[in-house]
Amino acid sequence: MKTLFAMFFAAFTMVAMSAMASTVSPTLVEGATTVNAEQAKELFEAGVVFVDVRKDGDWEAGRVPGAYHLELKSAYNEGGLSGVVAKDAKVVIYCNGDSCMRSSEACAQAVGWGFKNVYYFRDGFPAWASAGYPVE
Repeated sequence: MKTLFAMFFAAFTMVAMSAMASTVSPTLVEGATTVNAEQAKELFEAGVVFVDVRKDGDWEAGRVPGAYHLELKSAYNEGGLSGVVAKDAKVVIYCNGDSCMRSSEACAQAVGWGFKNVYYFRDGFPAWASAGYPVE
């Protein structure tokens, strides 16, 4: 019985760890430029459009000032993104950091739709706020 329990526990631990590992967002998105918080701030100061693809509750709790909210599962689509930024203009896309897959998915879609200057802010809003940058 102890052996069976140990085997079950080991299997459960491996499954749990692999699930946790799969929730880490990729460091790169093909066709997009990955930026850190400092680089994102420079783009912000240059007037580049920011798109927040987080859930509504996260958006309401705080965001990069002036960012457009295109929630990934309900409002983010080619027409919605084209409505806030031209395909040849720069756009920064972010979510809730490296444990959030939304911004990597959104960046890959934007590149696929023909957007040419996509910036993947992988560290997202948590890094922005932690750096003391403005929030609304």
